[in-house]
Amino acid sequence: MSLTRSRRTRNRTRGAAVGAACALLAIVGATSTSAAPLSPPASTSTVTIEGTEVRIQGFKFIPADVKVRAGATVTVINEDSAPHTLTATEGYAFDTGTIEGGASGTFTAPSKPGSYPFFCSIHPQMKGTLIVS
Repeated sequence: MSLTRSRRTRNRTRGAAVGAACALLAIVGATSTSAAPLSPPASTSTVTIEGTEVRIQGFKFIPADVKVRAGATVTVINEDSAPHTLTATEGYAFDTGTIEGGASGTFTAPSKPGSYPFFCSIHPQMKGTLIVS
């Protein structure tokens, strides 16, 4: 019987030690300043950047709103495995044609300043706006 009590005592002691270690790790992890802070993911629906590159990831244009200068060459990089296009919704202002997964394409921004909505003609739920200045 003393052997059984000894095992129970040991198991209780181990359980308490493990619990204390977990609590200590939780406290240290929550207050540690050495780890890089977490930041929320960027929203792709409202991001506006100046540049000449649009990425396609997860059936979304990133950024969804892109600012370019008139006549700029815009590169579209398809990081999905599915094919996509980046096509002006009105007036045939620009169109990349089909860009296969893992490939890229280019188009020339219109010479007239303004906002040009675009979409993927293969997946019409994908939308964005090209803002030409």
